[in-house]
Amino acid sequence: MASVRARLTSAYAGALLGTVALFAVALFIARQEGQFAELQRAITAQADAAVRAIRQSELQNQPVTVPGEQPGSRRVNPALRIALEGVPDYLLVIDSTGSILYASFAVRQLSADDLATLSSTALLLSPLRPSLKVTLSLDQLILVAREESPDPSRRVMRVVAGGSTRRVTTIPAEQWMIMIGITPLLLGASIWLAWGIAGNALRPVDRVIDEVEAITDGRSLHRRLPVEERGDEMDRLAATLNAMISRLETSFGALRRFTADASHELKTPLTVMRADVERAMHAAHGSPDQLVALEEALQETTRMADLVDSLLTLARADEGRFEVHREPVPLEPLVREVLETAVILGEHAGLEVRMPVLEEATVMGDRVRLRQLLLNLITNAIKYTPRGGTVELALSRRVEGVTISVRDSGIGISAADLPYVFERFWRADRVRSRASERGGFGLGLAICRWIAQAHGGTLSVTSRLGRGSTFTVLLPLATEAELQAFAADATATAHGTPSAAAPKLSDVAVS
Repeated sequence: MASVRARLTSAYAGALLGTVALFAVALFIARQEGQFAELQRAITAQADAAVRAIRQSELQNQPVTVPGEQPGSRRVNPALRIALEGVPDYLLVIDSTGSILYASFAVRQLSADDLATLSSTALLLSPLRPSLKVTLSLDQLILVAREESPDPSRRVMRVVAGGSTRRVTTIPAEQWMIMIGITPLLLGASIWLAWGIAGNALRPVDRVIDEVEAITDGRSLHRRLPVEERGDEMDRLAATLNAMISRLETSFGALRRFTADASHELKTPLTVMRADVERAMHAAHGSPDQLVALEEALQETTRMADLVDSLLTLARADEGRFEVHREPVPLEPLVREVLETAVILGEHAGLEVRMPVLEEATVMGDRVRLRQLLLNLITNAIKYTPRGGTVELALSRRVEGVTISVRDSGIGISAADLPYVFERFWRADRVRSRASERGGFGLGLAICRWIAQAHGGTLSVTSRLGRGSTFTVLLPLATEAELQAFAADATATAHGTPSAAAPKLSDVAVS
């Protein structure tokens, strides 16, 4: 789908081009009307010139007409004919009966049908209709008439001059070339100008979008959009969004407090319940059914305790109160340790767990949390991989950092579900949920992502339904400066003078 800016650009460019096109059409019509008027003035001048020639012949007492070749016909006096030949274009002198007394060279070149059309149209001219257009087979003419002698005895009734409209209605080749050349330039300029106008109009919207994206990450709800007090639509939008963000801040705060308080209050009772169940199992001497019931109660109590621990971890992380220690962590021995646990879990699940790539790398972080991250990913991969499948754990160095990937040949995740796998309490569809006897609570991957982000890294996933999934952790490598700073801090601490050179990861913002 095209962006709003692209749609506005199309609309602006279309409107601009339409306006220019209408202006061009109006300009062409005005130019054509002007040329028609100029042509009519030129034709009128020709008719007036012919009338003056006739009057000059009368003043010289020369007959205007003389007998023609046919009996009873008449024609223009030869001396007058010579004078009329000096009048260009179409010229016709007719008498009261419509008989042609004189026809210019252009008229004589017309066909019989065109000549008849011209003669009949000439008779329609009158003082009320001083000009007319007549369409011939190859041309269109404008006719203008002048009455010279109303005296029937002279038989010279009307002088008709005409001119071709071809030069008016035809656009010269040079103008066509100019139009063809300027059209792409005009189109490009219109699009560029429209793009700039649309961008300038949408720039405040882009700023609002950037601000809202920064605010709604869940950790910056205390921020507000700036309202510039201009009273326009953008101010109204900012004020409305600020009101919504305030309500979200209140709701999220209440939810976080409830989660933290509830988790804290449930932690002790669940610990007591688990201890009581374990004590009852050790002291039980009843039937096997009672032992089975106690085992199920212990399992459920343990699951509830794990849920409470996860909720408490995320609640403290959201509030920035969860302390993550920062120290050099060699990943190669940590990954081997996790691999040993993964192999045991894989054997129980009938899976092969292997590690094809293992490179040495050191990061600054919390070893306990990194181990939790890897174990969560491994457990998740084993849980959703059928018997006979494989799970691979790989550690490799890259230019941008160190990657730890966990790849399985399990049931995979659909493309529709991928955007939500790191959401809290989100669980995949029923097929994926049935892949294990007991599904999780949908918090493990959320905790994994938080741990990765707390270490300045990322956690991503690629998957194909029925083909397996790959979770990739990207962590920044420990720099020489960080290692030296930690060593200096450790030395200073050993001598009783703590240093602030190595901050805790809890001081790092987690998005």
